[in-house]
Amino acid sequence: MPLFSRKTSDAPAVTEPEAEVEAAAGPRAYTPGKGKATPKRTSQRRRVAAAQQPRTPEERREAKRLAREQARADRQEAMAGMRSGDERHLLPRDKGPVRRMVRDIVDSRRNVGSYFFGATLIIFFLMMWRDPRIALAGNVLWLLLGLAVIVDSFILSRKIKKLVKQHFPKSTERMGSLYFYGIMRAISFRRMRMPNCQVKIGDPIVPGKA
Repeated sequence: MPLFSRKTSDAPAVTEPEAEVEAAAGPRAYTPGKGKATPKRTSQRRRVAAAQQPRTPEERREAKRLAREQARADRQEAMAGMRSGDERHLLPRDKGPVRRMVRDIVDSRRNVGSYFFGATLIIFFLMMWRDPRIALAGNVLWLLLGLAVIVDSFILSRKIKKLVKQHFPKSTERMGSLYFYGIMRAISFRRMRMPNCQVKIGDPIVPGKA
């Protein structure tokens, strides 16, 4: 009989295949899919959402009325923000400090283009006059008006280029796009411009002005 005997553990030995299975299953406290909504929680949420839906015709009409009022309020808020030049409500073409400065440049000066449509309407009636002298005068005025708009647009573009290069030298805006943006604003009536004019005629241009 040997003097020393090896004390064996009472726990059964874990074979290699069983160890691989346990490792793949994860720790005993591990819950597969933890953090995801279980089918039970999903069904509970659906029942709560269904319970909150209006059931009677009166409730449905009231819900639709509230939704319309909310949509109307949102539209009014967006329109007010667009008029005031709030960046959150502006169209992509109007966003950014460079575009804002271009608008201020246009709004701070008297533009020949602002009188273009009104003068065109008057000239059109003169050109339709039966008297050939008046019709000829209308044609001459039309040519002069077109030439004045071209010259004024050229001067406006030069001013836009100068101030943009001066205040935003690192701007990636294309100058041609800025010219077109300013000219299209210049030929519209002052009170119909969107966003509304934030400066008066003759005011100095202050980039980044709120």
